Amino acid sequence: MADGVVEGAPSREQLIHSLYEAAELEHNLMCTYLYAAFSLKSADEGLSEIEADAVGRWRRQITQVAIEEMGHLAAVWNITAALGGQPRFGRPNFPLDVGYLPAGIVVKLAPFNEDVLQHFVHLERPIGSQEPEGEGFAPERIFTRDTGQRGRLTPMPVDYETVGVFYEHIGQVLRTFSAQHGETNAFCGDPALQLSAAELDLGGAKPVLCLKTALQAFDAIVTQGEGASADSEDSHFQRFAAIRAEYRKLKAANPAFTPAHLAATNPVLRKPPTPAGKVWLENAEAIATVDLANSCYQLMLRLMGYAYAIPRPNPEKGVALDLGIALMRACTLLGERAARLPAGPSNPGCNAGMSFTALRDSAPFARGPAARRFFIERLEEFAAAAGVMARDGEARAVGAAKLLSDLAKRAANLFASAGDPLPAAPPPVAAGAVGNEETTKVDGIETVVGEKITIDYEGKRCIHSRQCVTGAPTVFLANVVGPWIHPNTMDAEKLVAIAEVCPSGAIRYRRNDGRPEEAPPPVNLTAIREGGPYAVRGDIVLDGKRQGFRMTLCRCGASKNKPFCDGSHHEINFDASGEPPTGKADMLAVRDGPLAIDPQTDGPLKVRGNLEITAGTGRVVARVQSAMLCRCGGSANKPFCDGTHMKNGFRS
Repeated sequence: MADGVVEGAPSREQLIHSLYEAAELEHNLMCTYLYAAFSLKSADEGLSEIEADAVGRWRRQITQVAIEEMGHLAAVWNITAALGGQPRFGRPNFPLDVGYLPAGIVVKLAPFNEDVLQHFVHLERPIGSQEPEGEGFAPERIFTRDTGQRGRLTPMPVDYETVGVFYEHIGQVLRTFSAQHGETNAFCGDPALQLSAAELDLGGAKPVLCLKTALQAFDAIVTQGEGASADSEDSHFQRFAAIRAEYRKLKAANPAFTPAHLAATNPVLRKPPTPAGKVWLENAEAIATVDLANSCYQLMLRLMGYAYAIPRPNPEKGVALDLGIALMRACTLLGERAARLPAGPSNPGCNAGMSFTALRDSAPFARGPAARRFFIERLEEFAAAAGVMARDGEARAVGAAKLLSDLAKRAANLFASAGDPLPAAPPPVAAGAVGNEETTKVDGIETVVGEKITIDYEGKRCIHSRQCVTGAPTVFLANVVGPWIHPNTMDAEKLVAIAEVCPSGAIRYRRNDGRPEEAPPPVNLTAIREGGPYAVRGDIVLDGKRQGFRMTLCRCGASKNKPFCDGSHHEINFDASGEPPTGKADMLAVRDGPLAIDPQTDGPLKVRGNLEITAGTGRVVARVQSAMLCRCGGSANKPFCDGTHMKNGFRS
């Protein structure tokens, strides 16, 4: 023993300290990859057809790597939470000061070019690789962070050559700690606070319950990117190496090939006290763009941190994450816009760039109405700022303004629905006399009050499946002038059965006789109709509002009543199979419960909840707890989104 500490005994404090560094490293890498992706040119910016195709693929690949880094970050925070720590989405500002990480790991923001690409290859290199560092990324000086002293109570950093070595070290410490304390005591954190695929499908974000699952999370991170073996398929190292090979080939064919805008290296919004290696932005338009982009990014981090304070299965956890992911879409548009604006007169020929400014305060908010009010107010501020920016008509500014405006409008509904897990009770209605039903129409919903049953008919949701007029021809009269719904002409129980087979939910009912109302189905289902819409059954929460238990949602992209189907798939001759192949279909532990469907602005349907997706014949296609369903009509992976909406100009 030394000073009362067992020599070599790892502490929970030291483990959490190391995991904080791992999280910050993943976080910083994510930002550098996104910055490079934002700087890449589009097809209409001086590239040949072959070059534009390659650069478009590189942008998607680098963005996907950044998303996977976010998954690694979530995996590290899951381990932290399992040990009883509180995730904190903080990090230092760019460029990182010498000593914050080992001397050999240099992290700064830079636009895409061959040196930056070599830097990425070097960062993701496998153990034992001799890949050199990119030019301009050499460490300022060599130093050793490890003091060589053991047994200290204060956590101390360790040096490591590659990120893979770092994770191997943390894994060994975690094994020793678990053996000394026992797994139950070691992993004492509430697993319901962690992220899982039910809230956010990032691959690596799986609950950590024990030593085995913690080590599996480390292995997944290393295999996918940092420290993966040289022949590991689809690793970050291999993907960056493949981009490098194609870049060199295109550069050899065209020495003038310049795939990216000359964005700043380490842009800053305020005059830096130490200006070396930084670009102070002076252009007003660039400043406004970067300011909004940074603010969206920071609110995303706050929402991610807030989600870790909410136990599963509270739907507010998913709402916070959904809003955060949507904000990153706005960051992408604004980050790309910034890379195309001049930095200012002090740096001629240099463009601006999103600086990913980190706030001094990055602690997660306490769960409750005050936090929700903050998020709603902040989104309203962003929407107002983006609206002013969009006045110049630039496409990315307009897109960001539309997205942020939609988010600001939806946020209150989404948070309200998260705190109201039960369907709202139907309003009381007066009973009508036989043959003398009372009919009213409000907000497009026709209400007919019968003696035992009240029928609500919402015409704009009707897809004319005709179960009503064929199953209850005396109640629903086709092709007549005047009143056409007569609920008193049929036995109430039989009429209820007919109403409940209306797939679109255009027909709904309420009981006036005290009998049970329609209940959520025991299994949430989405049936894929041949050449037609999604027919959904469940306890549906659409865009934050409860919408009953049945609806049909457009998947052809042409409906004039989005997100609902209006039959436009017939007009455009939409050709899409109702019998896609069966994919991952493991049985769900729970098959019912709230089903949140959030149409993404100009994007897919984000579905969260227990769901079975079936073919038109009823065959299981997939069982999921979260999914992105195509609604632009163009995905090559229907029913799932593959990003085609970003190429075919889909607008919602």
